[in-house]
Amino acid sequence: MSMNIGEAAKASGVSAKMIRHYESVGLFPEATRTESGYRQYTAKEVSTLRFVRQSRDLGFSVEQIRELLGLWQDRKRPSRQVRALAQAHIEELDEKLKELQSMKLTLEHLVHCCHGDDRPDCPIIDTLAHESPGPAAAAHHGHGRTAGLQPGRPRRRAT
Repeated sequence: MSMNIGEAAKASGVSAKMIRHYESVGLFPEATRTESGYRQYTAKEVSTLRFVRQSRDLGFSVEQIRELLGLWQDRKRPSRQVRALAQAHIEELDEKLKELQSMKLTLEHLVHCCHGDDRPDCPIIDTLAHESPGPAAAAHHGHGRTAGLQPGRPRRRAT
């Protein structure tokens, strides 16, 4: 039984737009087409789309999914390869969590410093408008994109 792109999208949970995108980046093979040019998908292809969707739901990148698909299709693969890929992704997620926590703490600090009243002065706006140090300084301080926006260290205004 074959399905058109809309039916495959519904069955897999991947939008038709994303199916086309995955085809265009080579993550998913181009579908066979009817004589009138409509894409047709088999149950096996829908299963692959579900695999891709579930991988995306876990935050894997397109390149990581490409590797996972290769491992999934290789029935002789050692599971240690899959585990290593997943472990590397966990480490990336841990780093993102640290960055998000740093951003949250900075924003909490800025919100705490803002009076939130009818006056126009606002430390949140002042901090966002202040020129931040370059990437080298940000890397040196280990605060990524929030370098200079540190809890407990409000910026001083130039006088």
